[in-house]
Amino acid sequence: MQKEKIKVLYIDDEQNNLNGFKATFRFDYTIFIAATTAQAKEYLRDNEDIRIILCDQRMPDQTGVQFFEEIRTQHPNPIRMLITGYTDIESVIDAINRGHIFRYIKKPWTDTDIQSAIEEGNKFYLTNSLLSSKNTELQSAYDELGKFAYSVTHDMRGPLLSVLGAIGIAQHSEDIREIREILGMMELAIKKLDEFITNIHEYYNLKRGQLVFESLNLEDLLNDTAALFRIAGSMDNIKFTSEINQPETFFSDQISIKIILTNLLSNAFKYQRKSNRDKFVDVNITVSKGIATIFVKDNGIGIHKDHIENIFGMFYRATSEEAGSGFGLYNVKDALNKLNGEIEVASTVDEGTIFKVTIPGKPHDTK
Repeated sequence: MQKEKIKVLYIDDEQNNLNGFKATFRFDYTIFIAATTAQAKEYLRDNEDIRIILCDQRMPDQTGVQFFEEIRTQHPNPIRMLITGYTDIESVIDAINRGHIFRYIKKPWTDTDIQSAIEEGNKFYLTNSLLSSKNTELQSAYDELGKFAYSVTHDMRGPLLSVLGAIGIAQHSEDIREIREILGMMELAIKKLDEFITNIHEYYNLKRGQLVFESLNLEDLLNDTAALFRIAGSMDNIKFTSEINQPETFFSDQISIKIILTNLLSNAFKYQRKSNRDKFVDVNITVSKGIATIFVKDNGIGIHKDHIENIFGMFYRATSEEAGSGFGLYNVKDALNKLNGEIEVASTVDEGTIFKVTIPGKPHDTK
């Protein structure tokens, strides 16, 4: 396989120099020549993969230093080299400080000097590109770590506080049957919480964020998730209802679906109106033609219309009535992006909120 040629842009107002440069290096590199900096800017605009720029300092429209200073923000990746016959140290200092050049080349130059400079510049270009790629990967890993930290703090803290509340009730109860019932609810919540933590741990550490598509029973999945909030719901007199209609097999990533359900239910239970005597959270899930549609409805405090567009942003909180990290709906949106799903919100202040989620299932490979 033939190695791809390095793309080099050479700028000089002397046509003989341009012709000579292209004739000398056309077999080793892909050469672009420009007699003005304006023409050079057009080449850069149309060829984003140009790696090396060599520019003569004495250009009629602007100096090489001025040209490099102008383009380095819009085109930061190409390696910049200044060519001049001057020995003025001020030009060198200007080129380094203002144009951020990689190398300063004196005229007259030799073919070996130019070829060596291009090869060194290309190595520097590749190193910077690799560094940029690694920085992107590192940021992605950092984001995933942030989600993991959120899951093991925010999502487990609510149920744990509910357990502590249940303990408080049991300590003041004289009815042994009531105490046993509370203990049973606490045990179930703790087991479900332990399972949730285990799944999150496996997802971020073993699977490393990769989706694992499998056949899902959405009723079981909802029941497992809702168990995390039943104690809090019963203590706050929140009526929880659900209806699941899944007449066909649905393939998706279990952990992603759990993240979506957990965060939507968490918000629905958390942001209730304390003065309301008829609080409710209702979930409806339907699977039809390979698409799961999930409705999560509550009659809580609602979301003001000015906040609707921002609620999926990282750390954004639409209310200060309850403590929260502002990460929950961001995680929902991120999980849906990975599943090619969508989410819609309808909400009225002091009346409640409805989230509608649609998730296309992955076709099962029967081979």
